[in-house]
Amino acid sequence: MTGYLSGLNEPQAQAVTHGEGPLMIIAGAGSGKTRVLTLRIAHLIENGVDPFRILSLTFTNKAAGEMRDRIEKVVGFEARNIWMGTFHAVFAKILRIEARYLGYTSDFSIYDTDDSKSLIKSIVKELNLDDKTYKPNVVFNRISGAKNNLISADDYLANKLFRADDEAAKLPEIGRLYKAYTTRCFQANAMDFDDLLYNTNVLFRDFPEVLNKYQHKFQYVLVDEFQDTNVAQYLITRKLAAVHRNIAVVGDDAQSIYAFRGANIQNILNFEKDFPEVKVVKLEQNYRSTQTIVNAANSVIARNKAQLKKNVFTANEEGGLIEVVKASSDNEEGRLIASAIFEEKVNKGLRNTDFAILYRTNAQSRSFEEALRRQNIKYRIIGGLSFYQRKEIKDLLAYLRFVVNQSDEEAFKRIINLPKRGIGDTTVAKIAVTAAENQVPVWEVVSNITKYISGRATLPIESFAILIKSFKLLIEEGKDAYTVAAHVAKTSGILKELYEDKTVEGLSRYENVQELLNAIKEFVDNVENEDKTISSFLQTVSLLTNADESDDGDTDRVTLMTIHGAKGLEFKNVYVVGLEEGLFPSQMMLEKREDLEEERRLFYVAITRAENKLTFSYAESRYNWGRLNMCEPSRFLYEVDQRFLTTSKGRRSGGFDEYRNNVEPTAMNFIRKPSPTTPGSVQKPTSEGSPTTPASRLASGQRPSTQATSVPQSASTDFVASDTSTLEEGNRVEHPKFGKGTVKKMDINGTDRKAVIQFDTVGEKTLLLSFAKLRILR
Repeated sequence: MTGYLSGLNEPQAQAVTHGEGPLMIIAGAGSGKTRVLTLRIAHLIENGVDPFRILSLTFTNKAAGEMRDRIEKVVGFEARNIWMGTFHAVFAKILRIEARYLGYTSDFSIYDTDDSKSLIKSIVKELNLDDKTYKPNVVFNRISGAKNNLISADDYLANKLFRADDEAAKLPEIGRLYKAYTTRCFQANAMDFDDLLYNTNVLFRDFPEVLNKYQHKFQYVLVDEFQDTNVAQYLITRKLAAVHRNIAVVGDDAQSIYAFRGANIQNILNFEKDFPEVKVVKLEQNYRSTQTIVNAANSVIARNKAQLKKNVFTANEEGGLIEVVKASSDNEEGRLIASAIFEEKVNKGLRNTDFAILYRTNAQSRSFEEALRRQNIKYRIIGGLSFYQRKEIKDLLAYLRFVVNQSDEEAFKRIINLPKRGIGDTTVAKIAVTAAENQVPVWEVVSNITKYISGRATLPIESFAILIKSFKLLIEEGKDAYTVAAHVAKTSGILKELYEDKTVEGLSRYENVQELLNAIKEFVDNVENEDKTISSFLQTVSLLTNADESDDGDTDRVTLMTIHGAKGLEFKNVYVVGLEEGLFPSQMMLEKREDLEEERRLFYVAITRAENKLTFSYAESRYNWGRLNMCEPSRFLYEVDQRFLTTSKGRRSGGFDEYRNNVEPTAMNFIRKPSPTTPGSVQKPTSEGSPTTPASRLASGQRPSTQATSVPQSASTDFVASDTSTLEEGNRVEHPKFGKGTVKKMDINGTDRKAVIQFDTVGEKTLLLSFAKLRILR
């Protein structure tokens, strides 16, 4: 067997050596999908496929780089000839080559989200719309959603349903804003991130000769993380593969968690319909996690209806049970987790980098940061302010963008009075309006300012124009990116202004700009970068994500990040925190089954990040918008097969066992009746979608057991609950699961109302009346 094929299991080898025709690789968590994908590409090259004819699409530049390095170890420098990168990077490359077809120049700018929102804010003001109603974030998301579904501004304006939806949302001018935004981006010779996909679709739709060119160029198309593709991405890849039909997609429907960014799980669920001759290979062996963690994850994801069935297993050791930690508050949750990390480090000789704390929202990081600092444990937050999003960095990059593309209105607005030149906001707005009215780029107005505007403000504007022209000469002379950037930083006055700021913050900003110049020098010195122009560097930077940026050198830190950000990563010890109903799953994701199933997939992703040890935690109370709220354990805690859980030892007696035995969890309202389980088996959903795992017995207040448990005969599916606002002590009531009982005590704390009920069959229970289903008998 060829050397690089040794060590592959049978399904992995099938995927790597598959010949012609479509291929779908369903890759369970920790199943070695990246290895399979890279070796498949290496295998194609080893068997005579020209690497120039291979297109490999990923979701981060970092992933593309790592894959290229792995392939290079097998096939050598030929790996550098593969068209490999993120969807946005590859399509931006195609658009630069073919820009003339769409009326752009090859030096078009790429707007980031801040640029887009700034432009939207300007348009709202120019159209005299209420900026409190038409908030940039709201408008941007509407436009982004339309583009991801390949709906143009003209189509949006012509669609009665869209207009009706906007009017119902009291945003009737969204269509007009979309049209104006599109026009202004085009005038600025700029595309936003969504345009890189949208315009590629337009290019292939309207210019068959261009589509034909790339269809024949790419003999093989490979797509990683296919479950995260949106409509636009899938249509492009499907078109590119239409001639040769050698498309290989790799993904896991159980890890589709980006619907909020436009990802469409139906792409992977329906792939076999679009390519009926597809070869399906399932990678089901998990090489990452212990048996306990794998089985726990399986028991959770089995509840989802929309999924491609697979049986994930592992040959790893059984491992310890998953610990559930109950805290009285979010602050105590932080303290307990930080203490647990400290103990694990001391007892097992682990490093900080072996630990990760995963949460549903970034706002949850505070209590863990404070607790880790008290323990003197270093940490890093992934998803905080990106280096390339810092003001001083964006300032210099805006200068460089404008030197390359004088039509870039957003770059112009950022730098025209930086450092201060005595050019006020009124003058800047007047220039923008003048350019829009005359349908010319802002540079046309700026470089001929006396033709369009009169007054004292023309002098500093003329000086600014001369400065930009001098920078432009460096590019025309063929100077490399570093030479141009260093000259701009110095001559523009940016470095001088930062150097003269002797505050700690000023010094930090100055050092950040120096670091940017170092990055540009590194880019120029990199022998793999054939194009060393400032335009090429700007494209590289504009397509970076947080996941692509390097660390600060001190890598031994505990990682804090959202679960969304953790996808694709793995850690020896993982703490999934904030497992409370309404927080995780999010309250906003409880209206539809599709949304709840996505939250469950997110929980599955969280579980499967862990290699050796997994811990869940929740708080009984948490502040939200200044108000202390009482919390209940997440339904997800009850959906995990309870045989794989254990409660915290030595940290707040009782813990999860106490809660699950005495308080009916809100999540259990939908569970009808339990059934016996067989140790080691994964339970299948019932016809109602509710798995019959030991978790279901929590509804009757009993500990998990492998014995069958009966429920009161009064339980029925047509149970009608009463209004409990008048419930009093002594009332007789009936519960759909616990049967009949007597109210012994009422506990009312503001809007939180609980009832202690002595049930005839199962004993005393404390129920939260806002969730409990009770029928008042008398």
